[in-house]
Amino acid sequence: MAPFTSQELRTGFASFATGVTVITCLDADGQAHGITISSFNTVSLEPPLILWSLNKHSRLMPYFEAGQKQLIHVLERSQEDLAMHFAKVKEKQFDKISHQTTKSGLEQINGCVAYYECETVSVHIGGDHNIIVAKVLSLKNHPELEPLIFARSKFMGLDLAEIKTV
Repeated sequence: MAPFTSQELRTGFASFATGVTVITCLDADGQAHGITISSFNTVSLEPPLILWSLNKHSRLMPYFEAGQKQLIHVLERSQEDLAMHFAKVKEKQFDKISHQTTKSGLEQINGCVAYYECETVSVHIGGDHNIIVAKVLSLKNHPELEPLIFARSKFMGLDLAEIKTV
């Protein structure tokens, strides 16, 4: 195979359709933060593990170290605006967002397809990102809702009625 540029690699990676998540966490002062992540992946049923990646230079990285909790939100098809809102780290991210605080203190955005409350069990270096492996502590699922999908640098949905189960 011929060598490739970073942009060619990025374009190639964009061919892989993925779900869109927002991951919320708390900092050391108990302030809520959220970030849009499309690098979410299931790992194991026993124990229940997931993984996702975060730029190793992200200012949020300390809040996802081992032992830290996070709430992963699988966005619903109509929540493109939330994906864009949380794509940029900023102050007071939840001021105009419909949400509630969970018993564990994490912010839960309303109307998502699924929620996974997790605790980081390990962090691995993966090039310019850290790979966060987390144990699922609890979950809520709304299978009647349609997930938001991201591919080829744009948002899209699925026609769930046409999907065949395996």
